[in-house]
Amino acid sequence: MQAPVTLLVHGGAGTLTRVDLSAAQEREYRDALGQALRAGQSLLLQGGTALDAAVAAVCVLEDCPLFNAGKGSVFTHEGRNEMDAAVMDGATGQAGAVAGVVAVRNPILAAQAVMQRSGHVFLLGQGAEAFARAQGLALEGPGYFHTEHRWQQLQAALAQNQVMLDHDGQHHQALPGADPLDRKFGTVGAVALDAHGHLAAATSTGGMTNKMFGRVGDSPLIGAGTYACDDTAAVSATGAGEFFIRGVVAHDIAARMAYGRLSLAKATQATMRDKLDATGGRGGVIALDRHGHYKLAFNTEGMYRGVVQGHAQPQVAIYRA
Repeated sequence: MQAPVTLLVHGGAGTLTRVDLSAAQEREYRDALGQALRAGQSLLLQGGTALDAAVAAVCVLEDCPLFNAGKGSVFTHEGRNEMDAAVMDGATGQAGAVAGVVAVRNPILAAQAVMQRSGHVFLLGQGAEAFARAQGLALEGPGYFHTEHRWQQLQAALAQNQVMLDHDGQHHQALPGADPLDRKFGTVGAVALDAHGHLAAATSTGGMTNKMFGRVGDSPLIGAGTYACDDTAAVSATGAGEFFIRGVVAHDIAARMAYGRLSLAKATQATMRDKLDATGGRGGVIALDRHGHYKLAFNTEGMYRGVVQGHAQPQVAIYRA
């Protein structure tokens, strides 16, 4: 029996507790996650592909300034917004990624275009920008990506000579006047299962506040922050990227399923334990298999997350249960 179409999203993990968010702020985040889930769900229920559904969900989150992706991206040391994104199609094994783009309104669309139209997997910086322009993707000036909240984050980080790992709470303590919402990893992502039993993953991020020029995290690296294979799982990660790169976290979950014959839940649990907990890495993953089994796992106090299956209403959560 075919599993119901399924979509999972995340919008960042970190030191998130109920005292940090006002009722209005919590409602904004929940509404945005719900909107992303409904956008992807609508496509899946119309027979759309897992890839298109995952990309549609991520586009909603990129357009929302609450999340560290697209419009809400954080600033580099030089005061620029440099964005990374990746997609992978579990049915074909094809993937596409961009890194260091500064003008692409929706970097996830550029990653999808790289996969489908370039003949390559990964385009960087000016080359990625030129390709996006040639493909007719929407471009924006620096003002579109400039949000005052993110700018103040950079000023605080510069004053303390700190690099904030996607709003890492450990650095928050050293930043006077920092907002509690800075204590989260803001990468966004989605994984989807379509009516044909195919999987896909999509991830997008603005990276780290005050990051060095040229730094690339795990999100656009296939196997680290993004991975999909119909035989195992679709995975999208959020967290301290260097740990996800070293642990090849997204692929490690799939590998434990393929070679160790572990279930999705057990594979995810083992990877979180061995590749993140054991090394001091912080963050989370969303993972989904072709049977509709899913896992939203994180080792922080909270993670913006949500799931929808079939015709059901989207379910969203922020805090640890």
